[in-house]
Amino acid sequence: MRWLNQLASRTKVVGLVVIAMVLCAVVGVVAYASQSVVVGFIVGAGITPPVHRWILQRRRHVASS
Repeated sequence: MRWLNQLASRTKVVGLVVIAMVLCAVVGVVAYASQSVVVGFIVGAGITPPVHRWILQRRRHVASS
């Protein structure tokens, strides 16, 4: 977790925004196929923080190996 604290706040925010945009786009495409874009973006926004934490934890494990 120390390496995460060493990252600039801007880097953390940019990473979260990029991940959110990608997840919302993916979920939006799926939702569009079912004619429910609003629900897709709500679901995408809901799953973004856990996915972001998972990616950061995975990077930490790779860095410590």
